[in-house]
Amino acid sequence: MPLYHNHLSYYQPQYSSQFPQYPESEIWADQQIKQPLYPHLKSQALNIIAPFVKYGLEEAKETSYVHALQEVAAMTYLVGKGMDPQTAYLTVESWEINEMF
Repeated sequence: MPLYHNHLSYYQPQYSSQFPQYPESEIWADQQIKQPLYPHLKSQALNIIAPFVKYGLEEAKETSYVHALQEVAAMTYLVGKGMDPQTAYLTVESWEINEMF
């Protein structure tokens, strides 16, 4: 069941391009969003990703920021799809060969 199914409305942003980039997305957010969206999810979301952020910062020292961001994004994507954090970590690590995807 999607997060937005019954109890949350889904806010569909309007972008000027397919992949908004900073600072355009920041300017858009300031103009369009006058209050935080889904404030009740903020703590939970930040707490869930905190270990991945810490891991990514350490991983970037050994590899690269691109590689670390790919790993963390893939792991948090899998968690968002319902996988537990440890399995997400092990899954993404299993995709690597010599610290490369």
